[in-house]
Amino acid sequence: MSEAEEQPGDRPEDDPPRRRPALVILAVVVAALLVCCCSAAVGLLISWSAGLFHPGA
Repeated sequence: MSEAEEQPGDRPEDDPPRRRPALVILAVVVAALLVCCCSAAVGLLISWSAGLFHPGA
């Protein structure tokens, strides 16, 4: 096959960079950490307001 017969996407250097899956994985990890941290903070807040951290009288 000569260069004149090659299609525009035939060469590997014509392919777009494949960074999308890495960004999706990173976004999922960040979202999971955010959910975990927020749920832990809410749990601590509820425990504090319920008096679980106050010394017994």
